[in-house]
Order: sequence, then structure tokens, then C-alpha cells
Amino acid sequence: MRRKEFKIEQEEEVAQFLQGMSFGFLGTSDEQGQPRVTPLNFVYMEGCFYFHGSHAGGKMESIRQQARVCFTVADEYALIPSYFSDPHLACPATAYFKSVTAYGVAELVEASAEKAAVLSRFMNKLQPEGGFDPIDAEDPKYRSRLKGVAVVRIVPDELTAKFKFGQNLKEEERSGITRGLEERNGERDAETIEMMKKYCPHHS
Repeated sequence: MRRKEFKIEQEEEVAQFLQGMSFGFLGTSDEQGQPRVTPLNFVYMEGCFYFHGSHAGGKMESIRQQARVCFTVADEYALIPSYFSDPHLACPATAYFKSVTAYGVAELVEASAEKAAVLSRFMNKLQPEGGFDPIDAEDPKYRSRLKGVAVVRIVPDELTAKFKFGQNLKEEERSGITRGLEERNGERDAETIEMMKKYCPHHS
């Protein structure tokens, strides 16, 4: 059961998270119900998820057989040891993270202009320093390549977000975790503390 205190319903906040991420997991199944999970790069634009690849291969065959798919994006901020909040019990051990799961229909993008726009967004995200000619559907050097690449659009009809940063904890437990993160001072521990402050319903 998804705990309601971890749910995020603000569309702008969810979109900002997705636009900052570049890697997700595509869930598909074939006509026989055989499941498949494929890790891949993606972009999120205008409320849809996009990915690209070969026209052939297992994931494309699954999509052709069953267009209903699931797509998940997650970002783990910090592992939280049990002893941060309890010196004896193992139960409090957990992880703090943001995740989004979408269910919807996967569609092949046919228009070269839309393909070019999507792939330009990919390049801006994955190679922001530039070093390439702009992707233009009318540019002869890109025309055949755009035709040869498969670009898939996932149109979500259900999207849920879970941002877990100790919203369910009592203040004493949260304080213990905050102290533990401050003392550990790991790569993303300071950022995790800021997320705890942001999402704690009692923080002012």
C-alpha cells in the first residue's frame, strides 16, 4: 500500500523532477503476458515520456504486441541506517528517495519534426556542452538518420509520485536522522536534510 504522506501531487514539482532525470525503467509485456523491464535514457516533455532506439529488438516487439506499458524513474538520495533513530532495532533502516511511476500507451513517433525535437532535447540533456550540429528534420545529413531511428512516446493516463524523506516520523526520530546525516556528511547527506525540511509537514 502506498502511504499517502509520501505522495506528491503537484504537477510542476513532479515535472521538475522528471526533467532533471535522464534514466528510467520501461516495463512491457508480450501477448503471452511475459514481463520485460528495460533500462533506458528518456526525456520528459509536454507531459509525455520519450525514448529512442532501434526499430528491431525485444522491447519494440513487446510494444508492437502490447502497447500498454509502465515507466518508472527513481533517484536515491541516502541510505538511512537503523541506528540513526534507534540503537537496537533493525526496523528503521530505510532509504530516502524520489520516484515516479507512469502507466500509459506507447506510440511510435512518425513525424520527422517531432523526432528532431525529441532528439534535440536528448542532446541538450546528455551533452549540454554542445559539440554537434543542431538536429533539423530538413538537414540532409539528419534526414535518413531520423527515418532510421525509432522514437517512442509514452502518453500517461496514470502517474504517481512518491518522495520519501521521513514525513511519517515523529520529531524525535527525525532529529536523530538529521544528526546522523550531519555527522556522516556523505555525498548527498546535506541535500537529503534539505529535502527532509522541505517535505516535513511540521517544518516551518
